[in-house]
Amino acid sequence: MYQKVVVVGNVGKDAEMRYTPSGVPVTSFGIAVNRRWTSANGEQQKKTTWFRVTCWRKLAETAAQWVKKGKLLLVEGEVEAQAYIDREGTARGTLELTATTFKFLGGRGDTGEGTGASGAGDEFPVHEDEIPF
Repeated sequence: MYQKVVVVGNVGKDAEMRYTPSGVPVTSFGIAVNRRWTSANGEQQKKTTWFRVTCWRKLAETAAQWVKKGKLLLVEGEVEAQAYIDREGTARGTLELTATTFKFLGGRGDTGEGTGASGAGDEFPVHEDEIPF
């Protein structure tokens, strides 16, 4: 079986990198995917879906350096839904996206931050042997 998901959205906060006990870099960040439409009665509707993105090895190092809050990103990878119970005892869920590549969209100054090697169109792929599963 094969699964590939592509999402385009804005990064919720700067990427955070850590290391597994064996020293493998892993970076996480959230991405918000917004959908807007007009309902049958003419009202504007908006829905935001959040994905928790995880990057491994070289892709993790790149994400930690360049993925910043507000950036518009295209992320490809595999998604898995996770259910959990929050502190108040309410059932909740999250979408976990293990990235195989990501690409910056928009202009170099799209969030008002400095420019650099992370300009529009920069793509950061990962090789299959770098995916942890």
